[in-house]
Amino acid sequence: MTKPHGAYRVRLIALALLAFALILAGRLYFLQIIHGDEFTQRADRQYVQPNQNLFSRGSIFFQDKEGQLIAAAALKTGFLLAIDPTKITDPETALSSLSSIIPLDREAFFLHANKKDDPYEEIAKRIPEAEAKRIEALAIDGVAIYKERWRYYPGEELAAQTIGFVGYDESGTNLSGRYGLERFYENVLGRDESALYINFFAEVFTSLGDSLFAEKSHTSGDIITAIEPSVELFLARELKGINEEWSSTRTGGIIIDPSTGEIYALGIYPSFNLNNFSGQEDPAIFGNPLVESVYEMGSIMKPLTMAAGLDAGVVVATTTYTDLGYLELNGSKISNFDGKGRGTVTMQEVLNQSLNTGAAFVESRLGNKRFADYMEKYGLGEETGIDLPNEGHGLIENLKSPRDLEYATASFGQGIAVTPIAMVRALSSLANGGKLITPHLVKNIRYENGLSKTPSYHDEVQVLKPEASEEITRMLVKVVDTALVGGTVKLPRYSVAAKTGTAQIASESSRGYYGDRYLHSFFGYVPAYSPRFLIFLYTVEPKGVNFASQTLTKPFMDTVNFLINYYDIPPDR
Repeated sequence: MTKPHGAYRVRLIALALLAFALILAGRLYFLQIIHGDEFTQRADRQYVQPNQNLFSRGSIFFQDKEGQLIAAAALKTGFLLAIDPTKITDPETALSSLSSIIPLDREAFFLHANKKDDPYEEIAKRIPEAEAKRIEALAIDGVAIYKERWRYYPGEELAAQTIGFVGYDESGTNLSGRYGLERFYENVLGRDESALYINFFAEVFTSLGDSLFAEKSHTSGDIITAIEPSVELFLARELKGINEEWSSTRTGGIIIDPSTGEIYALGIYPSFNLNNFSGQEDPAIFGNPLVESVYEMGSIMKPLTMAAGLDAGVVVATTTYTDLGYLELNGSKISNFDGKGRGTVTMQEVLNQSLNTGAAFVESRLGNKRFADYMEKYGLGEETGIDLPNEGHGLIENLKSPRDLEYATASFGQGIAVTPIAMVRALSSLANGGKLITPHLVKNIRYENGLSKTPSYHDEVQVLKPEASEEITRMLVKVVDTALVGGTVKLPRYSVAAKTGTAQIASESSRGYYGDRYLHSFFGYVPAYSPRFLIFLYTVEPKGVNFASQTLTKPFMDTVNFLINYYDIPPDR
């Protein structure tokens, strides 16, 4: 009986040793592979001042159409030159030697070198490794080289307002995300520097079971966005071209997948250089008006009004009304853009010719309450939930008015103001079968512990019947095929749904509107009946031109053609 018991004990001990070895190997893998970068940082600290930490932060990535990650925000490493004035015996010789390697300001150097009561003075930052090694080789007493790391943005101005940047907080002591994704995902991108100083072997053997089997609350990592760098770059060039050609105060654009809410590109011009933003005179340029500012959008509201009418069954494309060129409500007069009447016209012609009276006719068929309900269901008065900070919400208080006038003007995009991103979300429902999606930038979060997470966004809300979405799409395709610039921009092999918008800008000093200031907008989607992309463009106060069809049609169609070719979209007709 003793032999079986002995054999059992041997097997039990062997299994315990094997389990321990597997756990140890797993823990070593976790530390060396998953946290390898951290230990590399520890090795780097031989070049770091004892009282300083190397700056550390997660990365932000774009993702190209092949799935390759492209750094949008990363860390760059270099070296810092410092001196101990108490040990510099010959400042002139030290300056001469150092200046042969890197440019130094003579007056500034001596200002630092003469501080004999201070053992540490910084002389130069962000020195490349080759030059740092040459300085080290000089072996000048009192001269030291320390490694440093800083935030670096390879795209410089590309998507600057979307990415944001890292800066000092209000206390002036801590670096953190200040705008854009850098701020919104601070809890992911930020790093706890103290965690890097735990002894390696303590990491292996301390709380081994907890580390392996318990769920940890560690959230630091990198974020991977849906922004496609080539698409973002193309959009940026188009926005700059629009703004410069028409001397606008601002131009912006969004390219989104209207079915999923993933944003391929989001840009504003003028922009700024993320690597050199300290010289900006107006900090307002750091904000993102696509999510923070509200505008009266003008006639791109008409498709939303028309779709509501189609969905409610109060109109169809062939429904007619008598257009006198104007109508009077509550003692005020509403006119078409040219003041002219067209007689008996269809709902299709309301969109083709962008008739204000026609949009007001659809609203009257709906009734004020039902019209207001549709506008609220589109989400025009609320935040979209986009993953960017400081999102604004629409100003739609006019939809609670007791007067008919406010509802009529809202039907063609006047008297209510919304953010561009909220407008894009509402317009996406026309393209995607009637669903309200959540626009978003981040596709994946890759944590330091080796795990990853795909963020979940709000459930889609059905705001229109699929049949209404299909019918408004058909009508918007006809706008492009027959009416937009006389039908000259029609693509024979691709269906494109689109609509322009021209809105007067409200006066800042009095009631009413400026007579010579406009906001031009343009939206469309392609391929229209199974859309991959919805494109939204707007430009504020373009000079010497009246209508959005003049300023934005060509950039829109250029963008459509670029996307079709870049993604090799097959023809749909």
